[in-house]
Amino acid sequence: MTALPNVKICCISSREEAILAIKYGAAALGLVGPMPSGPGIISNEEIAAIVKTIPPPIATFLLTSETSVQGIIDHHQKVQTNTLQLVDALQEGTYTELRRALPDVKLVQVIHVLGEASVKEAIQVAKGVDAILLDSGNPNLNIKELGGTGRTHNWQISRAIKEAVDIPVFLAGGLTADNVQAAIKAVQPFGVDLCSGVRTNGALDEVKLKAFFERVAGCCTR
Repeated sequence: MTALPNVKICCISSREEAILAIKYGAAALGLVGPMPSGPGIISNEEIAAIVKTIPPPIATFLLTSETSVQGIIDHHQKVQTNTLQLVDALQEGTYTELRRALPDVKLVQVIHVLGEASVKEAIQVAKGVDAILLDSGNPNLNIKELGGTGRTHNWQISRAIKEAVDIPVFLAGGLTADNVQAAIKAVQPFGVDLCSGVRTNGALDEVKLKAFFERVAGCCTR
């Protein structure tokens, strides 16, 4: 049987949403900082306030669109999450420099699965980070899509990435209670990540949340 994946609930917008997600079994929470597009964006001040209320061992992910080491460090210092989710490619500086500056913070690099080239990108990135998150955005557009699209991507490519790297892989992109079992079977990720799939009119929906966790639990055993 497939191992039960960790669940990350993204686009958390309040302490109440954080408590609700944890209640049903979320191992990680995603907090979306200022970026060009996408749902769930809140201020750095709101993120910092939520983070202070999250008990260990829950992982708190800052979704940052900063692409320089210094920009990422500056963003993290404002919110103090225990994990950084880099939703765009690192363009200035190196992962080594980032680790040196933030030795206690986990690094998760998003790979937007656009085709076979994403496999090579993931293999290269995996050398410098703690985990990879596979999503369905498109950073090549004029206004970058950096997540929260509600779209699935080619899970065969995601499975190829999972098998090619030796670090944990999270699967995101259009996951819902209706398709999560198929997604887990196809990719066998370390974790699954979703935002819109458990929301109604932008708000975290307890009925959808409960249904999602039941489907995850129903498809796997540890």
